Amino acid sequence: MSLEGVNLDRGFFQFTVPYHWLSWIAWVIGLLMVVGGLVTFMTGGGLIAAFGFLLIALLSPASLETDLHNIRKNAPQPDDLEEAALKNGHEVESWFFGRSSYSPTNDPSDWILSAPGPSTWNQDDRYAPDGDGTPLAEHPTKVGTPLPATFATFGVSMVLFIILLASSLAMLVLDEQASIKSGDILAEDAGMKYAPLVMSIIGFIWLIIGYLQHKRQQQMIDTPTSLVRSVAVGSAELVGQVRPVADKKWINVVVDGNQQRMIPGCVDFKWLYEVYVCRKETSTDSEGNTTTKEVCNWQNVRSDKGDVPFMLHDGTGGIRVESGTFKRKHLGNYIKRWTSSHADTLRDHFKTEFAARLFSGGDVRKHRWTAHALRIGNPVYLLGLVKPRPREEISNEGLDGTIGHTTISVHGEDSPGMKANILRGTELANLGKIRSSAELLIMPIVCVLCGIGMFALI
Repeated sequence: MSLEGVNLDRGFFQFTVPYHWLSWIAWVIGLLMVVGGLVTFMTGGGLIAAFGFLLIALLSPASLETDLHNIRKNAPQPDDLEEAALKNGHEVESWFFGRSSYSPTNDPSDWILSAPGPSTWNQDDRYAPDGDGTPLAEHPTKVGTPLPATFATFGVSMVLFIILLASSLAMLVLDEQASIKSGDILAEDAGMKYAPLVMSIIGFIWLIIGYLQHKRQQQMIDTPTSLVRSVAVGSAELVGQVRPVADKKWINVVVDGNQQRMIPGCVDFKWLYEVYVCRKETSTDSEGNTTTKEVCNWQNVRSDKGDVPFMLHDGTGGIRVESGTFKRKHLGNYIKRWTSSHADTLRDHFKTEFAARLFSGGDVRKHRWTAHALRIGNPVYLLGLVKPRPREEISNEGLDGTIGHTTISVHGEDSPGMKANILRGTELANLGKIRSSAELLIMPIVCVLCGIGMFALI
């Protein structure tokens, strides 16, 4: 598979629909809510239509996401990478104890185009280029930098959601004001008078978050990608494949000490152990009626993380990355999750059960372990500071120091206008799932304006 026929510049508008059948069902339900809500708008159907548009927006992929998903799904993967890969999908490990595991079948941070497997890597000289020294198939110098559509289904649906929500709330405010004037309710009992303030505050917070995300995306789009063989000392953007810096220089992560929960070949990882605790909560209303309901939530028990230096190889050569110096790391979606009705041992089971009853008055229903990782063979994107390596370190590795990229390494230090970070996935994969800057900024502005406009009704 290749990117031929796929336009990476999506222009002004791109109509997108889900590519998974479950999302399709919910998307159609959202569409029916929109139609039904608009038909009954004058009788209170505006809120139904608004939340229909919200459902459509949340289920609509980014402008490039569907095409990239189809290419990734059909791209051949080298056999030696498949052997080291985690088994995708759901697997029941013990029906009696309720133990199962799941690895996502769709990883938006994985390779889109086929990547070279370990059997093709130069094991004698890890810094040497692959084959004829051309960049990897998915390197930005070959595929270019994707540009999302200014507006997609998501953006249009979200704007309509905000407008319909504000219109419906405005009608409720007017009804409440009329009830106050007629004496049906007291002014101090009016609750809708706070709706404009709440909507304006949400819009301002949303605008700040959108602006920060816009800055991060724009940095990725605007920064030119360097080739390893010619990268210079200073700030740099690099894209390539994770490879070990030396033999067996990686971590086989044993999640929470259980050998059956192993993630092999990691250079960076984090895992979290949680328990699902349920408890009874009793409340009394103004008339003295007592109701009891069950409240459940996931609670953190323990976690761990770690990393080792790795090599980023882009086909033209390899460069050492000091992963431990990076504060900002985005390892993408979890790569595996285990669930169980019981803890690993009776001791752990009684310990968590005792803690749940003591501190929250509830009982433990489920246990869950979730692992995120950057593994050997994965695609990686980074922004960092390239610095010379100490001479002693170079000589200890058996290098003569005559090749430029063997004498430098990448560190997670910020520089003016650049925040150092590591992301699992190539630039194409990471930009292919983003929303446009217009969508990130215009939606919260519309929300703020609607909130301000509602103040005129009070």
